Amino acid sequence: MRRTYLGEFEEIVLLMVAILDGEAYGVTINQEIEQQTGRKVTFGTVHNTLIRLEEKGFLSSQLGGATTERGGRRKRIFTVTVLGSKALQEIQQLRNDLWQLLPAHLQLNGL
Repeated sequence: MRRTYLGEFEEIVLLMVAILDGEAYGVTINQEIEQQTGRKVTFGTVHNTLIRLEEKGFLSSQLGGATTERGGRRKRIFTVTVLGSKALQEIQQLRNDLWQLLPAHLQLNGL
């Protein structure tokens, strides 16, 4: 079985696209990352990660309609592909499996 390797920030961006469910474009993803993680990132960092994830086949994108609030510019809306969804499931399973291996004295229950 081929493993999926994503960097930590790639995983966060992929999760945010999934969470935004059809409303994911650069600005909303950037805002969601800041709101959910408290982490400030530049738009360029998010944009480059989106392009990389699309090249890897984890995301697809299409142009939305032009809006007056954006000066007539169109938004590029991102969605998670089947491969991206599978990657998220594999990462979640891997993390869950690793957390189960923690020795009892390091279990974080009750903290």
